[in-house]
Amino acid sequence: MDSPIRVTDDIHVLPSHFPIPGYGVVPVNAFVLKAKEPVLVDTGLHQDSDAFLDALTSVIDPTDLRWLWLTHPDQDHVGSLRAILDLAPDLRLVTTFLGYGILSLFETVPLDRVYLLNPGQELNVGDRTLTALKPPIFDNPATTGFFDGKSRTLFSSDCFGALLPAPAADAGAIEKATLRERMTLWATIDSPWLHKVDQVKFAAELNSIRQMDAELLLSSHLPPARGLMEACLTCLAGAPDATPFVGPDQVALTAMLAEMTSGASVPA
Repeated sequence: MDSPIRVTDDIHVLPSHFPIPGYGVVPVNAFVLKAKEPVLVDTGLHQDSDAFLDALTSVIDPTDLRWLWLTHPDQDHVGSLRAILDLAPDLRLVTTFLGYGILSLFETVPLDRVYLLNPGQELNVGDRTLTALKPPIFDNPATTGFFDGKSRTLFSSDCFGALLPAPAADAGAIEKATLRERMTLWATIDSPWLHKVDQVKFAAELNSIRQMDAELLLSSHLPPARGLMEACLTCLAGAPDATPFVGPDQVALTAMLAEMTSGASVPA
């Protein structure tokens, strides 16, 4: 875990990152939205669980949480889910019918603690309304992000992620060409179906995000990005034509392991 980052008066990022030898690091973020009814967005990596709870507690008393918005039940989003549910007895888990079904394969959550919300529907959290949406790209069919109209922030789940050369606290500090290259790489890894997409329909999806006029972009796998929405949308628009990702085969893995065991650094 890295230190929490305060990005607005009422939003904190709980950042971490996961190294991918030979490629760099994947940012892994959760978020705290201090609405009148406070919201936690995702719960981080399993291996970070103790540190995650410490970081969360430094930002808010977990018992004050009223909502846990689970963008989707992949393992890098549910690391402290059980602990949070136990710590915050008044908290309800926001997910979809499919999301709850997938989650139920490995975690038991009583139905009276679940709040099902579909894209296009809204959640009132006391001082603002959060509008659920299906991000333009995703790797899990249960994925929902949301737009907070009060802070003009888009919480985009995996969409707009990037596989970075090194950890960073601010997307705006990353060299533009590097950010574009690494966002494109992430898109081709996380959503390989992009290469088969109808680009007219995909452009319409991207335009629907553009029309929200978000000032701050908070992706699960990108440092906080302010004022970069158009650049991010342009990058995503070109991803279907990018070279499809093909991961290392066994020969490459053997070479990587040899480098690691010899003490040599693996280039990012």
